[in-house]
Amino acid sequence: MDFTNQFLLFWAGIALLAFFILFFKNAPYGRFTTSSWGRDIPSRLGWILMESPTVLVMLVFVFLLEISMGLVSAIFIGIWLLHYTHRIFIWPFRAQIKYKRMSLIVVIMGFIFNVINASIQALWIIHITTYDMNWLYSFPFILGLCMFFVGMYINIRSDNILMSLRKSHGDGYHIPHGFLFNKVSSPNYFGEIIEWLGWAIMTWNLAGLLFFLWTFANLFPRALSNHKWYEENFEDYPEERKIIFPNLY
Repeated sequence: MDFTNQFLLFWAGIALLAFFILFFKNAPYGRFTTSSWGRDIPSRLGWILMESPTVLVMLVFVFLLEISMGLVSAIFIGIWLLHYTHRIFIWPFRAQIKYKRMSLIVVIMGFIFNVINASIQALWIIHITTYDMNWLYSFPFILGLCMFFVGMYINIRSDNILMSLRKSHGDGYHIPHGFLFNKVSSPNYFGEIIEWLGWAIMTWNLAGLLFFLWTFANLFPRALSNHKWYEENFEDYPEERKIIFPNLY
């Protein structure tokens, strides 16, 4: 087994470890922010710093490996940048997080993860995996592309509902209603899981699959914690709502 595969196996093992830890320890951001994790910074600044490597690292690899990049790889880069441009330059300024804080440790860990993940994705879609033009007409590409944008739509629309909820009801947390919130507690996470599953199918390589596994490992326990938090803090929380997968779980 060469170094590349060894590292991917190691990275998958870290994702599995994080998956189990998050069932017992909530990541300290959002409603689970706590001062016990040490110094904190403004949430908006934290999100921008934490997510910035997803664009910067990808662009560095595009510059370094541009000779080997074909049209299909360029399309993947564009799709990646579309998601993270919204994540860095739009979402933090629309979200109602002006007076919220985020643990600096979380920012640092997120920054490191994004540097590694963006490097892996860039290497695989630009240099390691070979795509010809026929890939644009293949079933995995078309299915994955559709799933990616459906998931992105679900994620953004769910976020919009949460943002409008605070605008209409004031600061703090309230029970969201409408769209997939009538089905599950965390449709924004559900959308993001679909989005990166689509990425894994669309790119059809180990790097994409690994990012999907990381996404699931992070968001599934988080969704479970959110659901329990709602039930504990709102006596009238709808009993029929599932946790993250509509009509299933």
